[in-house]
Amino acid sequence: MRETNRMAEEVNRIGEEMQARAQKFGREYEKAAETGFEAANRSFGDTTSGFHVIAAEMMSYSKQAFDDAVSTWEQLLGVKSFDQAIQIQSAYVARFSENHMAELSKLGNMFVDTVRGALKPVEQASKGFAQIR
Repeated sequence: MRETNRMAEEVNRIGEEMQARAQKFGREYEKAAETGFEAANRSFGDTTSGFHVIAAEMMSYSKQAFDDAVSTWEQLLGVKSFDQAIQIQSAYVARFSENHMAELSKLGNMFVDTVRGALKPVEQASKGFAQIR
């Protein structure tokens, strides 16, 4: 009988310990899930902000390119010789090409920065999930 009581107490202790561990795991999982939702929300916000900045940059570049094209057209209207027209067009093509490549590089970097920034909260939240396992 004494051995039976001791075994029953041991079983109860193990059961209580398992229940406490399960509750702790549940709380940790819930916290990690909340962190994940918050991270996704921050990520979405960061992405939206990044795309707004990129759109503003594209508008600015488009305006500059248009203004340069209009200015070049105005210069072409006043040419006095064929050589002068060739010089104006050559200068325009060189400027356009240089500016366009610089803008593409700048936009590429902006996209990369936006994606990196958007992934940081998700990456940090995923570390929390990995710790639960």
